[in-house]
Amino acid sequence: MYVKFFFFVLVLFVGYARPCQAQTPVSSKNKKAVEWYTQADNFRVRGQYPEAVALLRKAIERDADFFEAYFRLGLIFKALKDWSESTRQFEQGLARTGDARWRKAFSYELGDNFLQVGDYANAKKYLDAYLLGESITKPKVVYAKMLRDNAAYGLANKQESINLITRPMPDSVNAAQLQYFPVLTADEMQIVFTRRRSAAPEADEDLVVSTQTADGRWTTPRSISEKINSAENEGTCTVSADGRTLIFTSCGGRRGFGNCDLFQSQKTGNEWSVPVNMGASINSAAWESQPSLSADGRVLYFVSDRKGGLGGRDLYVSYRLDDGKWTKGENLGKSINTQYDEISPFIHASGQVLFFSSNGRPGFGGYDVYRSEKTELGWGEPANLGYPINNHQDQFSLFVTPDGVRGYYAHEEEGKRNTSLLYQFEVPEALRIKFRSNVVKGVVRDRQTKQPVKARIELFDLRKNALQSWVQSDSLTGEYLIVLNQGSDYALFSSAPEYLFASANFNYESSWQTEPVVLDVFLDRVAKGKSVVLQNIFFEFNSYELGEKSKTELEKVVSFLRANPTVQIEIGGHTDNLGSESYNQILSKNRALSVAAFLTQAGIESARVVPKGYGSQKPRQPNDTEENRQQNRRIEFQIIRQ
Repeated sequence: MYVKFFFFVLVLFVGYARPCQAQTPVSSKNKKAVEWYTQADNFRVRGQYPEAVALLRKAIERDADFFEAYFRLGLIFKALKDWSESTRQFEQGLARTGDARWRKAFSYELGDNFLQVGDYANAKKYLDAYLLGESITKPKVVYAKMLRDNAAYGLANKQESINLITRPMPDSVNAAQLQYFPVLTADEMQIVFTRRRSAAPEADEDLVVSTQTADGRWTTPRSISEKINSAENEGTCTVSADGRTLIFTSCGGRRGFGNCDLFQSQKTGNEWSVPVNMGASINSAAWESQPSLSADGRVLYFVSDRKGGLGGRDLYVSYRLDDGKWTKGENLGKSINTQYDEISPFIHASGQVLFFSSNGRPGFGGYDVYRSEKTELGWGEPANLGYPINNHQDQFSLFVTPDGVRGYYAHEEEGKRNTSLLYQFEVPEALRIKFRSNVVKGVVRDRQTKQPVKARIELFDLRKNALQSWVQSDSLTGEYLIVLNQGSDYALFSSAPEYLFASANFNYESSWQTEPVVLDVFLDRVAKGKSVVLQNIFFEFNSYELGEKSKTELEKVVSFLRANPTVQIEIGGHTDNLGSESYNQILSKNRALSVAAFLTQAGIESARVVPKGYGSQKPRQPNDTEENRQQNRRIEFQIIRQ
């Protein structure tokens, strides 16, 4: 079974306008046939296709060689996506004319038709005939060359097929006639998507959410919020990894800059805030839609057809500042965008892989899904995901889980026009991204009162001493979720005003945990006698020289002391019970001295930092396992004066 990613037009998207065939004088000498031909076109341009077809068939009955009538019949059936009948009409018209210009017109349409159904050999044959002798400077010829290149690409690459097993999501999720554009929280516990109960023009698009229960079942979708859904259309949304920042498209129902704008809402507890237009940095008088948010909610990718782009629709990026404002949207440039359309971006939780759809790159026809990896110089050359993920149809709306194992998409049902279901599939090994991600989640609480705390959760790459991302725990529940990527050693810091910070370490340089990490954090208020174990201080075996990766946590201690200028701390060095106690005492004291030296060199008064070595006298755990001994080998600071 192969995958077809389906994108519903509705109010959120307008298709690419194919170059039109210029009008020419008709060839028929039969006045009645010409009269019916002319009348038919009046119906055709108004979309009254049955009336137009009937008149054109009458014209052909009067004049069987009336090739222009066959051409217009072909256009009508093409508009109806009846490729077989459209092709039959074009072929009959082509067989009845020797006019070079009309033969090219028929060849162009036939080449396009065959590409639409995946007949790459015939598509290439007719498009080659159209392009013969044409100047590549003409827009229609440029477009035809791209179609021909797609046919050649399909011929060359269709055989490189990958076995792909897909399955629809449960009926509890696929409860409406139309559901599309799925996005999930990083822990895959919630799926948010656009729902339309019917294909009727008056049917309303809304955002709905389904939750996965403890036994793996998905609940019946419900409106995400009455504050978000309105009598107008809301759809094509994105959520941050923790499910607490939502950006969505609203068309016509809210006051904005253009017909379709991007709006933002924040979740506190179980309530979403009233949506706010994202402003002129993001929105314009043009069309903005199809947002994709980074895991930490601080980088936004979206689509716009505003002036000044490289093509019809381009991908843009904006960054959220610490004050909550967004930078002006920047075009992603020629490494991603082409002279045609790029749409449906999806930034993977790792932040290192961007998926998007394009009809302007070598592919299998229509919109194909591509993948680009971030480099030090920007986004790398996009790669086509290949067959059968891509085929001759349009592919959109792809979501890949943080671990890179599963994908979700919307699919138009075979033989059921205007019906789409949500599907999921296992990503084949050959296509899995190398930047896997995992999540750490839990609740931040006050250690004494056990009440939730609104804290800042920061993730640092210790190799680079660089902040990777940060989130805030929910002010009502204390819940947080943050994404970690494979391939580095991380420090996780939790901090809040008037509290001591807490730290944790996740070394994913070589090892990897596939299951989400649940880590509840308990913070102590700043008070005499309270202490913190510094989880990211590193020494070589039998050494008291600080490892380079210790700098991140030591700078946190410096920041804490500067924010609390009256606090005096003791730096306590501790060891396990291996070796003599006299040796352990000296080693622990020297390690404490090394930490104290770093703090004083950073500008902290030496009188505020008291180093002390405890050897193995104060173990945190029994020294009966290596894991316990590792916990006992530590640097701890304690407040001795407030």
